[in-house]
Amino acid sequence: MDAPILVSIYIFVLAIFIGIEVITKVPPLLHTPLMSGSNAISGITLVGSLISAGAGHNAISTILATVAVTFATINVVGGFMVTDRMLEMFKQEKKDKKEGDK
Repeated sequence: MDAPILVSIYIFVLAIFIGIEVITKVPPLLHTPLMSGSNAISGITLVGSLISAGAGHNAISTILATVAVTFATINVVGGFMVTDRMLEMFKQEKKDKKEGDK
C-alpha cells in the first residue's frame, strides 16, 4: 500500500475512536441542546464529502466519498427532523400552560 493511503486509514480509525469517546462522554441531558451544533458539523461533513466525491482521484475514493455524502445527508435531514419535532413539543407545552392559566 502507498504511504498516503495508510496515513488516511490511520486518521480515519483515530477519528472513529475519538468520535466514540466524545459521544459516550456527553450526558443524556445535553443531547438536546447540542443537536443544532451536531447538525452544523454534519453539514460541514457533507460539504467535505461532496468535495471529495467530485475530486475524482480514484474509484475507491469516489465510492467512499459518495457513501459519505449519503450518510451525511441522512444525518443532516434526520437531525433537522428531530429538532423540528422537539420544537413542536415545546410549542405544545406553551399552549397548554396558557390554557391552564385561563
